[in-house]
Amino acid sequence: MASLKELKGRIASVQGTRRITSAMKMVAAAKLKRATAQAEAARPYAERMERMLGTLVESTRGSNTHPFLMGTGRRDRHLLVLVSSDRGLCGSFNSALTREIDLHVKRLQANGQTAKFLAIGRKGVLALRRNYHNDLLETYEELCKPAPSYDAADTVVRQIVTLFEAGEFDVCTVFYNKFVSALQQDVTPLQLIPFAAANDGGEEGMPENTRVDKNIGEKSAALYEYEPSEAQILHELLPKNLAVQVYRALLESFASEQGARMTAMDNATRNAGDAIKQLSITYNRSRQAQITKELIEIISGAEAV
Repeated sequence: MASLKELKGRIASVQGTRRITSAMKMVAAAKLKRATAQAEAARPYAERMERMLGTLVESTRGSNTHPFLMGTGRRDRHLLVLVSSDRGLCGSFNSALTREIDLHVKRLQANGQTAKFLAIGRKGVLALRRNYHNDLLETYEELCKPAPSYDAADTVVRQIVTLFEAGEFDVCTVFYNKFVSALQQDVTPLQLIPFAAANDGGEEGMPENTRVDKNIGEKSAALYEYEPSEAQILHELLPKNLAVQVYRALLESFASEQGARMTAMDNATRNAGDAIKQLSITYNRSRQAQITKELIEIISGAEAV
């Protein structure tokens, strides 16, 4: 059994750890509020741009050959962009991403396809270097410090475009944690090249000119005139859409990271409190046993005299 001095030292050590985890929890909670507000503000813009581009793609089907829309015509080589964190102590935030990447790579390899990687965040860089060192094309560390910015997203997009123009990949997909709540972050794949319009199967996912009229029960078919032409608008918006979607992924990932860290530090603080209680009970019992032993020795000595 540990001595009283050792138990007292352990209690002091755990108390120090609890103070640290409690402080980290409060810092993450403060950052989470701002990060959540930014992520939620970016969602409508990014989703609306996807829907608008989807409408334009439909109206120019067969007549637009923009490379970001058509791709290379093949799906043999994939570029996977991993958006992770630069710091740890955030629960399963990064491990969930790497597990999903591993599963996706196995599915690609089963179909005879190959994968190359672009990593954002130190934790993702370390994981990909460990498992896919030869296929890691570019890394970004401390890119979102202190918070994600559009310029950071534009830096990543320029590299993606450079790799695409160099013929390094056919399909580009970004993997990030979408923020749902402080307790839930969902790993989400988002295909960037070739452009794929989001479709959630509901009315909100439809372009506005094909919304369902609930009184009639059929799709309304409003006609729009574009100035300049649809093809020219697509030519201008498709590159910007890449930056918008990557920026959205960075914001969602940053909010998810803070939520995961706040939850992890809250659990760690609770566990430290439980450990302190258990150590205190053990300390008190040991101290009581030692006092009882000393009393017995004193009484026995007195009786012997």
